[in-house]
Amino acid sequence: MGKSVSVVEELLSALPTVRPQLYFKTSLTALSHAMEDQVLAGSDRPLVIASFQQERFYRQEAHRYQQIAAITDQVYVLSGAGTSFENQPQPYETIAFDDEDALTQEWHLVVLGDYYSACLVCRERQPIAALSRSPGIALDQIRRFEGLWTQDRAITQQAAQLLLARIQDYRSELADKLTKTRDRFLADITSPDVTKFDADPFAQRLVTYLQAGQYKLLKAYKAISDQERRERLVNSITSAMRRSMDPDEIFEIAVHELSQAIQPSRCLIYRCKEDLTAVKIQHEARQPQIDPAQTNLTQTNAAQTNAPQTNNTQVKSLLNQSWPIQTNPLFQQVRTQLGSLVIADTQTPQDNLEASPQALQPWTEPWQIRAWLIVPLVYQERLLGMVELHQCGEPHPWSDHDVALVEAIATQLGVALIQADAYANLEDLNQQLEALERTRSNLIAITGHELRTPLSTIQVCLESLATEPDMPVELQQIMLTSALEDAERMRKLVQDFLTLSRLESGRIEWTLESLSLQECIDLALSSIRAKHSNGEVPTLKSCLAAHMPLVRVDGEWLVEVLTKLLDNACKFTPATGQITLSSLVHSGDPLMVEVIIADTGRGIEPNRLETVFDRFYQEEGALRRTTGGTGLGLAISRQIITGLGGKIWATSAGKDQGSEFHFTLPAVEASVLSHAQTKPPALKAAAGQLRQTAAAKNR
Repeated sequence: MGKSVSVVEELLSALPTVRPQLYFKTSLTALSHAMEDQVLAGSDRPLVIASFQQERFYRQEAHRYQQIAAITDQVYVLSGAGTSFENQPQPYETIAFDDEDALTQEWHLVVLGDYYSACLVCRERQPIAALSRSPGIALDQIRRFEGLWTQDRAITQQAAQLLLARIQDYRSELADKLTKTRDRFLADITSPDVTKFDADPFAQRLVTYLQAGQYKLLKAYKAISDQERRERLVNSITSAMRRSMDPDEIFEIAVHELSQAIQPSRCLIYRCKEDLTAVKIQHEARQPQIDPAQTNLTQTNAAQTNAPQTNNTQVKSLLNQSWPIQTNPLFQQVRTQLGSLVIADTQTPQDNLEASPQALQPWTEPWQIRAWLIVPLVYQERLLGMVELHQCGEPHPWSDHDVALVEAIATQLGVALIQADAYANLEDLNQQLEALERTRSNLIAITGHELRTPLSTIQVCLESLATEPDMPVELQQIMLTSALEDAERMRKLVQDFLTLSRLESGRIEWTLESLSLQECIDLALSSIRAKHSNGEVPTLKSCLAAHMPLVRVDGEWLVEVLTKLLDNACKFTPATGQITLSSLVHSGDPLMVEVIIADTGRGIEPNRLETVFDRFYQEEGALRRTTGGTGLGLAISRQIITGLGGKIWATSAGKDQGSEFHFTLPAVEASVLSHAQTKPPALKAAAGQLRQTAAAKNR
């Protein structure tokens, strides 16, 4: 039974010369109460028709209409059907309309008497979008209505006629009563004289004052709400910073909070550095679709300017996409100025924009960016990252409140990044301190054992020689040999300490030459054989690949690495085992040569393949091992290989399965290699020099 046609539309159709106005709910409440008070204070017995959108609105005014019903029997109240509202005659006529009726969106009050007439006929409109998003403003404060408020008798009679017809549709049993009502109040309906459409000047001024007051109140509410929203958002970011030092977690909270507060089409937050050409977007929040109203307006503007139209209302995601920044003129402008950049329309030239709209098309067209807000994350004149807000579909004038809000958040994020970096640096320092503490402990253990043991031996030998002048010559020779061997052991320990210290402090000056890998291996093998000439050693075998390129290295240090790795393999491989040297060439840029030293010895457990390169590492422990050494050989080897531009690592199938040590070295390019092969005398001279150095060390 409900009618989809609006009473306001019917009234305006019947009175085409009358123009509607906009009213806030507060103003309409004041007007309706004034009209009801006029009835209660007067001696007239008027016709009163009131229409409420919902039963809950009616319940707030029910007591007033009970008082009005005591004055006149011509009272009709319409409302949406509810639990306590239904069609009934006492104490006044109530009419419950259907949920589909257009009356659910309207608010009416008509008073028609012998000496006084007034009507309020209006239809609710959508609230102001900017205000509806403000959490601090109640919905009732921003409700707006379009319609008429007037004291013109002819317009009031027209409105009463339409509402009485709607009443009769719902309650046909009131036909006789409604006929008498029309005969009494609507018999002399005339056309309104718009030239005299002017209610009491005082009432008009009162309405204007109410409207202006409500508007100012809403502006005050919005300012308070914006401030509250800004403080809430800043507090949420601050709380996130207190809970976590992880920038990713803080960015994720910030991007979603900003998106909820400002509701742009797309919100991005990312870190950036001066030398980056692009960044990978990892923090994004976006609206799923462009507002259809914005799209329609955009298409209308495009049609007027002969611009291409688009029906795609989806907001594309930039998550995990590579976002070019080095070639982006907006990014460069913000990086230079270290200030916010506000662009209301990317398709028209802007006074604050150095780039033209055409220069922005590689970013604006694929990602539908029509308005752009970029705020840098800055700390002490240092650019740390960016906050970007994109509006798709139509131009968007970013408000000062929104810009201030984003800038406040950017300031907090800049502090968060500095704190996170400081925390990361602090963790690194703590790890370094822990490593230094372990080194100190190991150094004490190593020196306590490696230095005290040979010193004790030397002291015993010398004391024996000094106190026993009649000692046999053979025994004297044994004492001297033992003292000399332990003195050499102490010298090597001190030498390893000094070598590692120089390497770690970067005080080594590398003398890089193009050398033959085979020459260096031969020198290292000679050194090992000379060192173990009086004992049994595993079988040493060299199987280098054919046509090996030259390597660009410091020959003396390379021989040092080969010697230490071979010596280490000999310690943990039985005399019946085998040690094999082989090589590979890795093509690419740069060209690299890989050297593999494989043994059939004790092997390394998988969880210790990296640990073996630590300083003072001893597989059996520093104080209970069966093999000699300081535990510095592999640490020194890693420092040397890294300094020569290569890498070193270990592999093993496990305990008693043998082990392999691999390291890479930069090879000489083909053109350089061809040139070097024409100069064998130079290589021979270099090899001779290496042999002399190795011989001197052996002595």
